[in-house]
Amino acid sequence: MTGQTPVISKVNCLVVDDEVPAQEILKKFISSIDSLHLSGICNNAIEALNLMQHQPVDLLFLDIHMPQLSGTEFVRSLKNPPKIIFTTAYNNFAVEAFELEAVDYLVKPIPFTRFVKAVNKVLSVSSPAVEENTGHRPESYPEDQLPFMYFRSDRKMLKVFLKDIQYIESMKDYLKVVTTTGQIITKQALASLQEMLPDGEFIRIHRSYIVSVSKIESYAQEKILLNNVELPVGKIYRLEVNRQLKYFPQL
Repeated sequence: MTGQTPVISKVNCLVVDDEVPAQEILKKFISSIDSLHLSGICNNAIEALNLMQHQPVDLLFLDIHMPQLSGTEFVRSLKNPPKIIFTTAYNNFAVEAFELEAVDYLVKPIPFTRFVKAVNKVLSVSSPAVEENTGHRPESYPEDQLPFMYFRSDRKMLKVFLKDIQYIESMKDYLKVVTTTGQIITKQALASLQEMLPDGEFIRIHRSYIVSVSKIESYAQEKILLNNVELPVGKIYRLEVNRQLKYFPQL
């Protein structure tokens, strides 16, 4: 089947939670993300196991405290578990959750921004990986397979391909995401977004700026130029910027 562009399916999600309010919140959140598809809602792990035997599930939103079988016990019982995002009212199971290689651990009540952050981790993992040992993405990937993120702006979720991001500027409680086609204003902390961006492709150059390495046109010890915009390099970031960009000023 060479020469054909592969069809990218949505991420099939299953909510496993014995609390109806939690089910409804996750259902609403999942419906807000175009790349997610709700395959079903189960009240316990036994129902989930039966459903997973008949239809594919890529991502579990899984409560921990449930009757019959806990969420962690359920994961341990699966031979090939899908990606897991734990959703729980308790924060003392985080260590066990990550021992089970969970993508994330959400504590109820779950803010929508925190939900988006967790989902972006899944979408990033599901996207084609950066070419091993090169730090560059192959140019042969179709557009709809390139890594992307969602940003909440103007009461909707906007899909942005990482390759289109030029730089991100912090403005107190908000971020300005500058792309090749415009800009997006979203409410999020710069540090939390930095955790979600792939290493080697983006670099923090200042307490207020993250830039795309591929968009840098020129740089010096105190400034970086990209798309005719000059951005400052903060003193505490210069060593790491120099290391990543392999810049060594004359002494």
